[in-house]
Amino acid sequence: MNASEFRKRGKEMVDYIADYLEGIEARQVYPDVEPGYLRPLIPASAPQEPETFEDIMTDVEKIIMPGVTHWHSPHFFAYFPTASSYPAMLADMLCGAIGCIGFSWAASPACTELETVMMDWLGKMLELPEAFLAESGGEGGGVIQGSASEATLVALLAARTKVTRQLQMASPELSQASIMEKLVAYSSDQVVATLGTTPCCSFDNLLEVGPICTEANVWLHIDAAYAGSAFICPEFRHLLNGVEFADSFNFNPHKWLLVNFDCSAMWVKKRSSLTGAFKLDPLYLKHSHQDSGLITDYRHWQLPLGRRFRSLKMWFVFRMYGVKGLQAYIRKHVQLSHEFESLVRQDPCFEICAEVTLGLVCFRLKGTNEQNEALLEKINSAKKIHLVPCHLREKFVLRFAICSRTVESAHVQQAWKHIRELTTELLRAQKK
Repeated sequence: MNASEFRKRGKEMVDYIADYLEGIEARQVYPDVEPGYLRPLIPASAPQEPETFEDIMTDVEKIIMPGVTHWHSPHFFAYFPTASSYPAMLADMLCGAIGCIGFSWAASPACTELETVMMDWLGKMLELPEAFLAESGGEGGGVIQGSASEATLVALLAARTKVTRQLQMASPELSQASIMEKLVAYSSDQVVATLGTTPCCSFDNLLEVGPICTEANVWLHIDAAYAGSAFICPEFRHLLNGVEFADSFNFNPHKWLLVNFDCSAMWVKKRSSLTGAFKLDPLYLKHSHQDSGLITDYRHWQLPLGRRFRSLKMWFVFRMYGVKGLQAYIRKHVQLSHEFESLVRQDPCFEICAEVTLGLVCFRLKGTNEQNEALLEKINSAKKIHLVPCHLREKFVLRFAICSRTVESAHVQQAWKHIRELTTELLRAQKK
């Protein structure tokens, strides 16, 4: 494919994507396929001769789309949102075209410097303490990780390295192995200190946990993977109170802030805590500016060596939506979740199982776990909407998460009507 054909096919692909997203509501949200469906539909080996773009796109619709769960459908209410916006998609195209591997400042200065600035922009939106911002001139700063899981692992490894070295300095006779076998990491049944847990979007009290960790010199990592996006709204910022006690903090703009996956924002108070754990300096990666104190080599802040130009997505989205546009998007989702909560509360057959704070509603049929499991099976088998469950205090609970960028009140109302109809069928059949 030369540049001329790329122009032609690129325009066709943009049209296909726009048509897909504009028409996604008409597609069945969850696929009708069984495990292993795809292998018989494609050749056993790669083709020896080139094939046409037209044939590939025909197979996308014939083979791929039937096996796709449409996360951006307004009928998708499972898990948590995965962000998607046209500005982010365009930025991803540019990222792919530039194709740099930003392991050091010298490898592509713009890739590093834009990330540093975007993390400061985002930190200011959240009103993070200055200690976390690179522009403050202090010891902290932000980095884009691939996922919240990755950010949490990075924090855990950095904390382990830090305390191991502290103990070795205090007691040189101790070996690293003897120290490591005695280290303890504290967690709840939701893993680390969490703002917006996955099952029910509950919040740890940082103002209680934080001072204890500070007094005991315990590294405090805070994970706000889903809920963090909401903290750009003043009315939800109080949920982040106590972040000043944290050593590290992360959330996922790729969940709820319209920045396509992958983009997990992580801040640390002391960058040396990361670089001390992950520093990698072979001769071929050294460059003349690395000791200037003016730049960051992000390979020292993460597990992989390479990294994509992910901050372009943030830059495009933040500029084309503005803070006010992003706040309006969050508020709309929260409003829709409260609308669904109100519908559930009006029905005596159902109960709300956790406080509805942001865009997640946990609810269940008043009855046994088996009845609720049967109801969820009916809902997902019908494939008009898609939900996933959780367990709360031994109860089987249905989660209804506002996810799609295009979801409206009408979709929420339709979803509840559908759930009610299936509930009536279920209860009627159980009475027979």
